[in-house]
Amino acid sequence: MLNVMKAPSIVAGSSLLVLLSWGLAQTALAQEKKAPTGYTDTPTIPGSKWRVHDDARPRPLVITPGTFSTPDVPGKPPSDAVVLFDGANLDAWRTEKGEPAKWKVENGYVEVVKGAGDMYTRAEFGDSQLHVEWREPSPPSGDSQGRGNSGIFLLGLYEVQVLDCYYNLTYADGQAGSIYGQSPPLVNACRPPGEWQQYDIVFTVPRFKDGQLAVPGYVTIFHNGVVVQNHTQILGATGHRTLPKLVVHGPQGPIKLQDHGNPVRFRNIWIRPLGQIQ
Repeated sequence: MLNVMKAPSIVAGSSLLVLLSWGLAQTALAQEKKAPTGYTDTPTIPGSKWRVHDDARPRPLVITPGTFSTPDVPGKPPSDAVVLFDGANLDAWRTEKGEPAKWKVENGYVEVVKGAGDMYTRAEFGDSQLHVEWREPSPPSGDSQGRGNSGIFLLGLYEVQVLDCYYNLTYADGQAGSIYGQSPPLVNACRPPGEWQQYDIVFTVPRFKDGQLAVPGYVTIFHNGVVVQNHTQILGATGHRTLPKLVVHGPQGPIKLQDHGNPVRFRNIWIRPLGQIQ
């Protein structure tokens, strides 16, 4: 019997063709299994122009998160934050009359100088996430509202109280973390005087139309990582021993830090203006 052998080149060529076909098939299969990035055939969300999982809906901006502070070193702000005080100077701040702020800056913090007056940001802000770190004098001096008193005024009108409330009795709506004269904090989360504390404040500005309140303002506050105000409605501009007052204003205003005569210190102040969800 005649034994016919196939040429080696023909065998190699056939094997290569098989492998190539197999590779193309696997690539096509992988492409078929690729997860969708969105859909165009889903229902429209009520009150929105977007479909559920809409592939055309704008994706959020990518940012770099900040870092957490330690007792000795302030953390870094997120990459999209506006830095108001980084320990170097008070260029972002002014007095009520527009002059350079006169508080004391040293060792990475700014300290209230009695009689120097309140500090205001030169820029104005609306809906925002505000981060402020503060430290009470140690050893403590005074009691009730006379112990380490200051305040953070949103839009220069709505005060988040700063006070040494570590075993210091005072009225509930004047404690640290309160909306002064309106809403007490949910809990007292104060650290001892001499330790750095922090507020993270999420603020939605009131809206006005034709001189009347159209949409109330709201504030959520984390004090040392603990929720002390949970979407609390702002009742009006804050005051001492008075009812909240309706003040018609625009969508933005300055942040104010209060000179209440006590040497409270602040550091690592930054703010993130909040846009609308698309």
